[in-house]
Amino acid sequence: MGFRMPNLTRRQALRATGAASLGVIAGGAVGRAHGQVGVGGREAGGRVNSRMGPGRQGDSGYADGQGITQSVARWCFADIPLQPFCAAVAEMGLTAMDLLKVDEWAVAHDHGLTVSCGDVGAGTIEDGLNEPANQAAIIGAFEEHIPRAAREGVPNVICFFGNRRGMADGPAIENSIRCLRECAPIAESEGVTILVEVLNSKAGGHVDYIGDQMSYALEIMRAVDSPRVRILYDIYHMQIMEGDIIRTLTDARDWIGHYHTGGVPGRAEIDGTQELYYPAIVRAIRETGFDGFMAHEFIPRSGEPLRSLAEAVELCAQG
Repeated sequence: MGFRMPNLTRRQALRATGAASLGVIAGGAVGRAHGQVGVGGREAGGRVNSRMGPGRQGDSGYADGQGITQSVARWCFADIPLQPFCAAVAEMGLTAMDLLKVDEWAVAHDHGLTVSCGDVGAGTIEDGLNEPANQAAIIGAFEEHIPRAAREGVPNVICFFGNRRGMADGPAIENSIRCLRECAPIAESEGVTILVEVLNSKAGGHVDYIGDQMSYALEIMRAVDSPRVRILYDIYHMQIMEGDIIRTLTDARDWIGHYHTGGVPGRAEIDGTQELYYPAIVRAIRETGFDGFMAHEFIPRSGEPLRSLAEAVELCAQG
């Protein structure tokens, strides 16, 4: 993840036209006017009826039929205003959008989209669980917003391990366990899952982030031992830090609640220009029995961001 604004090409056509004319074409992801069928048999142009409520995991044309539901991180496409972006995402057959702030949830819901992971302001990447001074605000944010997430069908909310700032792993782990043990009952009572994200701390990433190894995250998860506290496994970040993606996610399957994608190097498209083969990764995720969301969190470089997203969705549907 990372909430920096992307340096995307500003395409006036995307801003000036409605979702039906955005030209989102990639295999099965074609417009309603053509009447073609998308992945999973859904008419590719057909939106979810927002009056029926947000989509649920597993009912998307881009759920793989065995549990994984594809989503997309809003911030990577921030050059496209939220309303037309939600419309375009629904048009291509996705049913979920990731990392929306609380005041944006209604926009996604109006387009029949589930908010697959909500940003409720429970700390920041830099100011996270490891620092006791941050913990009252994190707990308070969850107390305020997790009940709303439950009411509005937002299944996950996010927080972070925080920057090291000279802190050793031992105290940081204990501090994080203490905070999450206070947060867990809030999440458990509402049936919402708290996700804590692993990120890379190398130059060009989130330098000084303490939760940069799965061993660190897993020690905390096992100690908290709540079904409603899980790791957000960012494939892009962990490829940079550790590699060995398929074995890691397989071994840690009981503690992972959500996935993010991204091309390595550069966090660009997840296509043949980068080093990861996503169909095999998706296949491995599916084989773990995972039944949650995998959100695309790459910054499109092609100049056609929606086409890049549609192609990523099609690629991962092959897994």
